[in-house]
Amino acid sequence: MKPDRDAPVGVFDSGVGGLTVAREIMRNLPSEKIVYFGDTARVPYGNKSKENVIRYSRQIIHFLLEQRVKAIVIACNTASAFALDEVRDEFDIPILGVIEPGARVAAQETKNKKVGVIGTEGTIGSGIHASYLKRLNPEITVIGKACPLFVPLVEEGWLHDPVTVEVVARYLQEFKDKEVDTLILGCTHYPLLRSTIGEFMGDSVRLVNPAYETALELGALLKKENLLSPGKEQEEFPYRFYVSDLADKFKAFANSILPYDVEMTKKIDIEKY
Repeated sequence: MKPDRDAPVGVFDSGVGGLTVAREIMRNLPSEKIVYFGDTARVPYGNKSKENVIRYSRQIIHFLLEQRVKAIVIACNTASAFALDEVRDEFDIPILGVIEPGARVAAQETKNKKVGVIGTEGTIGSGIHASYLKRLNPEITVIGKACPLFVPLVEEGWLHDPVTVEVVARYLQEFKDKEVDTLILGCTHYPLLRSTIGEFMGDSVRLVNPAYETALELGALLKKENLLSPGKEQEEFPYRFYVSDLADKFKAFANSILPYDVEMTKKIDIEKY
């Protein structure tokens, strides 16, 4: 049975980081409706085992299917690294991760074949960006680094704080020393630090924002599957947000970064799924 083109797209993340992906979908595919789930009770995924991340992802996909979504974006690098291949095989619905779109652009953009990747411990430890980039171009050298302090700094709202500037310098000096010319922001929180990271790395380094590239890839996928929304009637609430905990905190953060006022954030019991 073909899904309904008017149906929403499901987007999920371990917490608020995936809102950067939702934001790019809103900007680049304005006629698409979104059902977003943030697993705020179990965040972060970056230090969880592969088995647990796969289990969480399955539960969330079951919930999103109940919401009658037509496609799903795993807007979390760790879940994309650990669970994407598994759930793609299990569920009969187009599912997209955030790693491949960013890696493809990085492989195209790099001139000196030195690509840096920053992300959580889980994402960097999985080596998934490196293996994907090597498949695209075996000559690329990939330098990965976990930057665990970036997420709490973003969630605290300290995007341009002197503390953040100092942490960015400490983490990223290695990439300057090794002369990377392309840097993948391999965690969905990191685009919110883009200007601070860009100031430190300088104009000669291309920053790849996988949230933006994923939104473009989603558009191409929906087009290919003949699932692009005709966008005839605009619903009063085209974007719905669900979380597993701390709905008010999530809503406040969402309203600080989205180009849209979040009216409704509902807490659900994800363990039921």
